[in-house]
Amino acid sequence: MTTSTLSISTFLLLALFLHSTNAAVFNIQNKCPYTVWAGAVPGGGRRLNPGQTWSLPVAAGTKGARIWPRTNCNFDGSGRGRCQTGDCNGLLQCQNYGTPPNTLAEYALNQYMNRDFFDISLVDGFNVPMVFKPNSGGCTHGISCTADINGQCPGQLRTSGGCNNPCTVYKSDQYCCNSGNCGPTDFSRFFNTRCPDAYSYPKDDPTSTFTCPGGTNYDVIFCP
Repeated sequence: MTTSTLSISTFLLLALFLHSTNAAVFNIQNKCPYTVWAGAVPGGGRRLNPGQTWSLPVAAGTKGARIWPRTNCNFDGSGRGRCQTGDCNGLLQCQNYGTPPNTLAEYALNQYMNRDFFDISLVDGFNVPMVFKPNSGGCTHGISCTADINGQCPGQLRTSGGCNNPCTVYKSDQYCCNSGNCGPTDFSRFFNTRCPDAYSYPKDDPTSTFTCPGGTNYDVIFCP
């Protein structure tokens, strides 16, 4: 094997390794006029002052993943504390999902036919307006949920810092879809009319999941 052949082979292996380990980069931007503590599983967490961005690389094949905003947090030097919304067991570096209410950017990478699947979900309620959109690879369809849901939230769902999903409040099969036999409700229609591209209840699949080719990069923008 010649030196040039070895170099080409090494380059191809390196490119394959990089593609397989970092299938996507998520640029998480805070455009809110207040501080947001981003939570991410996988990824941990990061304080984002207004105007700051966190670039989060995520490995190929990752699924069941999400990014969300946390508000009104206070952490000590060891990264322990509490957030008013989206708290993840009192840790700055999240190891599990956040506590409702929190607006969710959910995704699974390199799945069926090497497609990424992504959505904005209000199944855990709403706390911060969000846009979730691809920024590479020719994929252009993004999702937004930017309505004043906190300000218009029905009284039964209203809570400090956000608007709960009815499942969180009532914990009934009608709203949580535990048996799989559920449909839209007046509460889910409240969310759906304001953010029609977002999941408004657990079985809201047909109009709420979007796809891009594997290897696409994404923006998650708070207060776009």
